[in-house]
Amino acid sequence: MGTVALAVTDGMLHFELSIAYEVFGSAPVDVAGPWYDLAVCGPGAVRAGRFTLEPDHGFDRLPGADTVIVPGWADVDEAPPAELVDAVRAAHEAGARVASLCTGAFVLAAAGLLDGRRATTHWAHTGVLAARYPEVTVDPDVLYVDNGSVLTSAGKAAAMDLCLHIVRLDHGSSATNAVARRLVVPPHRDGGQAQFVTTPAPAPDSHPLAELFPWVIERLDQPLTVEDLARRARMSSRHLGRQFRSVTGTTPLQWLLTQRIRHAQELLETTDDSVDTIAAATGMGTATTLRRHFNRTVGVPPDTYRRTFRSRSRPVPDGVTGPAGHGAKR
Repeated sequence: MGTVALAVTDGMLHFELSIAYEVFGSAPVDVAGPWYDLAVCGPGAVRAGRFTLEPDHGFDRLPGADTVIVPGWADVDEAPPAELVDAVRAAHEAGARVASLCTGAFVLAAAGLLDGRRATTHWAHTGVLAARYPEVTVDPDVLYVDNGSVLTSAGKAAAMDLCLHIVRLDHGSSATNAVARRLVVPPHRDGGQAQFVTTPAPAPDSHPLAELFPWVIERLDQPLTVEDLARRARMSSRHLGRQFRSVTGTTPLQWLLTQRIRHAQELLETTDDSVDTIAAATGMGTATTLRRHFNRTVGVPPDTYRRTFRSRSRPVPDGVTGPAGHGAKR
């Protein structure tokens, strides 16, 4: 477990940075034995949002660390500093476990650490990551991905999930539960659990599929096929597949399934319709089919999803405290 090096530079997201500092920088009082030696590493005083941070070490400390954490990168349209990318690459080559939080995945991808690997990032940026780094298998539907020596998380709260996952690997469940109790967060959300927030369609008129998307959304109750979509878009099925991969980072059928699940989520949140009715309205056909796809995609059954979101949106009576730790991944 040893040293955890937190790699910081101007343009990092302070939320993810703070999460890593809280988890790895403070040993739980009720856990015996050594904790992590946290080193904050950067090129000098750095700005994270409206905060100024004074690192303990330079980037030359990263290759000597056991674990390197790269917080979220604020502007994914801006290339991360070459010295940060080089230091992260050198740390991995030296044997360090490297983990990114949220859009920190763009730093790992720039370093070549994600080539040929499955990875994730915040749902709003998975399409950009996939398009910019085609050698990376981007999974937009999970909380985090553990490749052993390289780990990536999705956005915001999922950064906490990945940090706790690392603690569990190093110290076991008891220590992880102690950290979670101190921070008042759930001790475990499996990495394969999907993001509750699904990827929206790209802005209209900005790509070759701009007219196709709204046409599909209006017909989710119909049994659409790839051929139907290709015919409507006036292109071959193969060309349609290439356009979908370029625009959405996924296949036509996977995108269509995502839209059906998203619509099912909306209906579960806003109506009292039965699961059978929602299955028909979303083109799933039967409640059994909806439950199977919904559970696999979202990570919980439709009925559980409805109860979770209804309980979060229902006003809490005076003097009653709601359950801690519930909520969609941000």
